[in-house]
Amino acid sequence: MQAAVLRGTQNGYDLVLKQSASLDQILVDLKTLLENLKIDPQAQEATKVSLDVLTEDRILTAEERQQIEQLVGQYPRFEIHKIAANVMTIADAVQMKERENVHLLSKVIRNGQEVDMTGDVLFLGTIHEGGKLQTTGNIFSMGNVAGILQAGYPDDESKLVMGNLKTAQQIRIAEQFDIIDPDDLEASAQTVAYVNDLHVLSYGNLNQLKKINPKLYNQIGGI
Repeated sequence: MQAAVLRGTQNGYDLVLKQSASLDQILVDLKTLLENLKIDPQAQEATKVSLDVLTEDRILTAEERQQIEQLVGQYPRFEIHKIAANVMTIADAVQMKERENVHLLSKVIRNGQEVDMTGDVLFLGTIHEGGKLQTTGNIFSMGNVAGILQAGYPDDESKLVMGNLKTAQQIRIAEQFDIIDPDDLEASAQTVAYVNDLHVLSYGNLNQLKKINPKLYNQIGGI
């Protein structure tokens, strides 16, 4: 299996670095890939290739990012547009909060309690079974949820619920809802719940956000 794979998209090129490979193997395969793609240096400026480097569920350290950037920098034809992972870290979420005025909520919502909010919510607390967090906007959950999450209240089906939803009791968006079956969802902080074109609550992954909700994808910087 190649640890570095180049694929064309409508917007340019994605360079996918396989999360299962070691960094050493990624650097070896990336160098081989770039060597094979080299062209006449005189044509480099006219054929500059911008790369979106995708690291799947691997979060690179600053040193690892630097090694990749330095390697790509040895090939004038190529430049890195961004390096992105499917994983939303707490740092990503806090940065998003600063950019988008997302409300930060870190509290315990117990059985029988309901917390109502307006706008987007970054949730870092705990919801016990029978507890409920309800908001008019999106919910970005990085807490422990055994209760109910409702976004888009009362009737905005364009909103999303994102996070590890496997342990949730119920997900609601506008008037659509789903009682969670833990066997149906992976234990991943990257789950995205949304209402599809058939007005049915569906699930995807964070790396599909651009397709699921292009507007939100652009707002949060193409995480």
